[in-house]
Amino acid sequence: MLSNQTDTEVFQSLRSGNLLALGILYERYGEVVYRVALRMLGNAQEAEDLTQEVFLSLLGSGIYDRRRGSMVVFLTTVTRSKAIDRHRQIRAQWQRIQRWFHSSSPESERALIDKVALKEMSCRVREAFAELSTTQQQVLEMAYYDGLSQSEISEELNMPIGTVKTHKRKGLLKLREILQDLVE
Repeated sequence: MLSNQTDTEVFQSLRSGNLLALGILYERYGEVVYRVALRMLGNAQEAEDLTQEVFLSLLGSGIYDRRRGSMVVFLTTVTRSKAIDRHRQIRAQWQRIQRWFHSSSPESERALIDKVALKEMSCRVREAFAELSTTQQQVLEMAYYDGLSQSEISEELNMPIGTVKTHKRKGLLKLREILQDLVE
């Protein structure tokens, strides 16, 4: 039975085209790979994507050599490497955006006015956000900046989901009240 075989035997079975072997390796090491990815990327969705990418790379690469270490060491090394690559990609994209932003000159006086208005609006939103309670700020940041669901926020903050929903709703209502002239 495949599940009783060593990692090397399972990997060889995968190299021979047996896709069940990939499932066995995922069952054994999926959680470890996900945790490493999550710790490095700080985002659950990114970590899930990277975990999938790591295991799919086993199908194509076939470079595991047991003489160089165990399967778990190999997979965590690949995960770490791919996470670093993602950080570099994100940083490079951000630098390109910043270079573009700084190199582009305002085409007209209207563009400059729009830019100033946007900056003013941004400051007002930041000031309004600062008026929220710390918990409301935390819940809204986790929901809108980190992209976490209410259940994930509940788990992270060790708070009942109903309380998370209440803080989120009250925070949004207060922001709407403070920024009413921008909303209308």
